[in-house]
Amino acid sequence: MTSRPAIFLDKDGTLVRDVPYNVDPALIELGPGADVALPRLARRGYELVVVSNQSGIARGYFEESAMRQVEERLRKLLHEIGVPLAGFYYCPHLVDGSVPQYAVACKCRKPKPGLLVQAARDLDLDLAASWMIGDILDDVEAGHRAGCRSILLLNGGETVWDVSDERLPDAVAKDLTGAADRIIAATRSAARPPRIKGVAVNV
Repeated sequence: MTSRPAIFLDKDGTLVRDVPYNVDPALIELGPGADVALPRLARRGYELVVVSNQSGIARGYFEESAMRQVEERLRKLLHEIGVPLAGFYYCPHLVDGSVPQYAVACKCRKPKPGLLVQAARDLDLDLAASWMIGDILDDVEAGHRAGCRSILLLNGGETVWDVSDERLPDAVAKDLTGAADRIIAATRSAARPPRIKGVAVNV
């Protein structure tokens, strides 16, 4: 079986409108551009995978079991726009959380790449051909550490701007529509044959 490329999507502030620590399905709505961008990417063979930090579990704001209804809501919303969700991965941990079983150092909390790496193993994904889209630089870094390219949404999610080489995005966009434009353009550019004096060369 040939590994498939994926679009890894941060959840809050990227795939859906940001409602802090929300697990109420009624308040979960797709973010700007999702209804246009995600079908375009799916048609081009990208698997869509959510990778999300959910420290509200470690903080004691809600039970981990609440994530089941969150996943069900996301699958329903994506189904309505004709897009399957290949995977839903989240990190429940926070070192200084108030719930002891989740107050641990882990390998899955972004900017660590554990969620993406696990998804790639489970779903047979090609990380080198994949993209991470998120609204903060931790998302960018997680994507790069997993071997993907990364796009930062400039929607106000990032406020600290702790920049390093790993945290420099490959592209920026204001919403998912713009992110899809950049991914598709990059794919077309990579597939374009070389040119000599303006003439395409078949290889």
